[in-house]
Parts: sequence; C-alpha cells; structure tokens
Amino acid sequence: MNKNIHRFLELSKLFSKPHPWHGISVGQKAPDIIKVYIEIVPGDTMKYELDKESGYLKVDRPQRFSSISPVPYGFVPQTLCEHRVGQYCMDKTGRTDIKGDGDPLDICVITERNVPHGNLILDAIPVGGFRMIDGNEADDKIIAVMKGDALYGGAEDISDIPEQIVERLFHYFLTYKDMPGEEESRNSEITDTYNKQEAFSVIQRSMEDYRDAFNESKQELFSMIQKGLT
Repeated sequence: MNKNIHRFLELSKLFSKPHPWHGISVGQKAPDIIKVYIEIVPGDTMKYELDKESGYLKVDRPQRFSSISPVPYGFVPQTLCEHRVGQYCMDKTGRTDIKGDGDPLDICVITERNVPHGNLILDAIPVGGFRMIDGNEADDKIIAVMKGDALYGGAEDISDIPEQIVERLFHYFLTYKDMPGEEESRNSEITDTYNKQEAFSVIQRSMEDYRDAFNESKQELFSMIQKGLT
C-alpha cells in the first residue's frame, strides 16, 4: 500500500470512529489471539447487534429473562460467514444445503471479570466452538477466553472450560431468539461442540470469506484516496 494512503488512513482514525466490523483489525496473531467487538454482556435484557451500515449498536429485540447471555458476546472484526464457512459446515455434517449466514463470525468470551457494558474491544484466545445451524445457514459460535484472565486465561482447549459453563452457553444459543409471548418457532440446532483446532479453521475461513467480499471495495477506496493524494 502506498505509504501516503497508509498515513491518511492512520490520521483519519484520529477524527472519526472506525467501523467496528471493517475498521478494526482481527489482530496480527489471529487466529491464536483475536480482537473481539463486544455487543452484549451478562445482565442485558435486550439483544443488541451491530448496525452494519452505521457501525453503531442497535436494539434487535428483547430477550427472555431466562435467556440472558452468561458471558460477553459479540463478533470477530473483518470476518464473514459465507461460502467457505458454509462449505466447512457441510463437510463436517454431511449436509448439502448449508450456506453462511452473511454476518460476522459470532464469539463469546469467558472471563472471571465483570464486563459492565458492550461497545468495547478486547483480546481473546479461541478454545473451541459450537457448530450451530439456523435454518439452512451456518451460524457458528466461537468460544474463547479473555487474554490474561486470571481464572480462565490459561485454558488451552474447550475441554479446559468447566462443563457447567459450556452447558449454559449451549442452552443460551438454543433459546436466545425466542420472543416473549410467542410460541417457539425456532429452527436452529447445535450439531456438535468442536475443539480449538476446528475453531481456528472456522476463523480462518471467515477471514477468507471477508476478503473475498470486501477486498474489491477496499481497493476501490485506496485507488480513490491515491488519486486524491498524488
């Protein structure tokens, strides 16, 4: 990248907020250590999600009081669940009708500390995940621990996470889309729980899906900037 363009992008962050999905790096050590943008924390009775156009958090829907997120929950910047993630799900399940859900890769972060609010970034270490299918869409949920966490930071794999925490997350992801006062119409399932290496594979594929989808737009932006700076 032209160094003038690189410098322009650095300086622009001093005067404008980077988009949480597109403007924050996944991290130079990904997938071993990744950046996470937190949307929801324990205690939130509303489900928030990123407004993809503006980059702000928006209210998605109220949650059932029995389905409050047990840990901080959000997504991995500069990832996308599309063709490669969907194909990986089909390879693992033997199904033939799965596609990615078109969203950034979901992730929950286990920590002993209280995280009081969302709309923040933290470093996390992936240890496993849930292979979740919502309708015919791959909707993987990566499970990670907060980097440096005194209690859970040394976990090497999902097998190091207490079974009770994994069970609570399992229940949450199968119920968090239920709406108060409505009969359950959920068509989602978790086919299996996978280990750290499979989590790495899902993360890598989501990063590649993101590059496929957005690299052309980024190159167009860089070209426009270069024309304005030269």
